[in-house]
Amino acid sequence: MKYPIVKPYLPSQDKYQRYVNGIFDRNYLTNNGPLVQLLEQRLAQYLGVDYILLVANGTLALNVAYAALDVSGKVITTPFSFAATTSSLCWYGIEPQFVDINAKTLNLDTTNISTEQAAMASAILAVHVFGNPCQVDNIAKLAKKHQLKVIYDAAHAFTSELSGQALVSYGDAATLSFHATKLFHCVEGGAVIFKDKTSYEKAKKIINFGFDQDNKPIHVGINAKMSEFHAAMGLAVLDDIDYITAKRRELINRYHQKLAHVDQIKCQNWHVMEQRNGAYMPIIFVSETLQLDIAQLLAKAGVQTRRYFYPSLSQVDVYGLHGETPIANDISTRILCLPMYTDLMLVDVDYICDCLIKAIEQVVV
Repeated sequence: MKYPIVKPYLPSQDKYQRYVNGIFDRNYLTNNGPLVQLLEQRLAQYLGVDYILLVANGTLALNVAYAALDVSGKVITTPFSFAATTSSLCWYGIEPQFVDINAKTLNLDTTNISTEQAAMASAILAVHVFGNPCQVDNIAKLAKKHQLKVIYDAAHAFTSELSGQALVSYGDAATLSFHATKLFHCVEGGAVIFKDKTSYEKAKKIINFGFDQDNKPIHVGINAKMSEFHAAMGLAVLDDIDYITAKRRELINRYHQKLAHVDQIKCQNWHVMEQRNGAYMPIIFVSETLQLDIAQLLAKAGVQTRRYFYPSLSQVDVYGLHGETPIANDISTRILCLPMYTDLMLVDVDYICDCLIKAIEQVVV
C-alpha cells in the first residue's frame, strides 16, 4: 500500500545509537537499568506525574495495575476498545461487565451503568478512545459512591490533556502502551501511572517477580520489566516528541477540515475544551455496507484502512457475553480508521480525502 494505516516513527539512527552505545559500554541490558530509570524520570517530568512505572508492554501494564490495586471479581468496562483491554481482565480472572458507549464521543457512557453493576463491581476500567477524554468527573463520583477503583486504559492518550493536566493523571491508575504503532513508542513497552506511592511501590515489586529488596517474594509477581534497548528507543523518540505532536495535530486538523461537510460520514465528537492529539483518524459511515464498499475502493487507490474497533468486544464469545451494548455493536460495524502517522504530509492527507470523497460519490447514487 502506498499509504499504510500506520507507520512507526523512527528517530535518526545517530540519535538512537548514542543511547545504545552506553548500553554496550556498561554491558547492562535489563533489570531496571540506567536508561529505564532515565526514561521514567523524563516521562514523569513530561507528563507531570509523580509515580510512573515502565513495563514490557501495554497489556502487562493493565495486569500490573489490577494486581497493585487488588482488583478482582467483576469490573465495569467498555466493549469498544482493542482486544487487550478485555483480554487482560479475563487473563487475570476478572469478569468484564460491559457498559454501552456514547454514540458521539465513543467513550463509556456512565449513564448506562446500572446500580446493580456498580454494587457488584470492584473497579471501573474506562478507555480514552482514540485519545478522547472520558467523563472523568462522572466516573470519579460514581467510584466514590460505590467504593470502586478507577483504571484508565490510556493507550491512545499519551499527549492528551484535560483541564491543563495530562489525561494519564486521572484515576487510581492509568496505563499506556508504547507499541511501535503508537504516537510515542519504545518498539514494545508500556507504563502504569499511579495516584499514590503505596500502589506504585507494590507494583515495582510485582513487575520483578514480587521480590522485595532481599530477593524474597512478598507478592505474586511476574517479569514485566522493560529492557535497556527498548528504553533507548523511547528516549530517542521522546527527544522528538514536540515535533511529533505538532505534526500529527496538523495532520488531524487537515483531515477534519477536508471531511467536515462530507455526507455519509461523521467524525468522533472530541472533548469541547481539548485538542485532538492525532493518535488516530476514525470516521463513521451511515451503514456497514457503505463502509465495506469504501474500504475496498480506497485499497485500490493505495490507501489502507482498518476497522478500529470491530467487532464489539461484548459480542466475542471467548470473553463471555456480559452486557447489552447496542450502540457499541452498531458503531463497530460502521467505523473505519484512515492512515495516520508522523511521516504523512498534508498533500497525502488531501489525496486520501479526495479518494474517500470520490469513492462515496461513486457508490452513493
